[in-house]
Amino acid sequence: MDVVRIALQTLLVLSGLFLVLLILMHKGKGGGLSDMFGGGVSSSLGGSSIAERNLNRITVGVGVLWAATIVGLGLVERFA
Repeated sequence: MDVVRIALQTLLVLSGLFLVLLILMHKGKGGGLSDMFGGGVSSSLGGSSIAERNLNRITVGVGVLWAATIVGLGLVERFA
């Protein structure tokens, strides 16, 4: 059980960091923290609707993985 717990904890940290990176890559809607990090600057990649849709899909997928990892860790702790 310790190997599963360590693997899930590692997956949780990595997916959490990747999720933060993906969220910061989204195009800002204006006036928020995204403008502070350079979100106000328009780029050629940010204007593409296909790139934005793919970024949304990847972000949702990593978010689901992150949530499933938390549930898995809870189950391991509960039944260990």
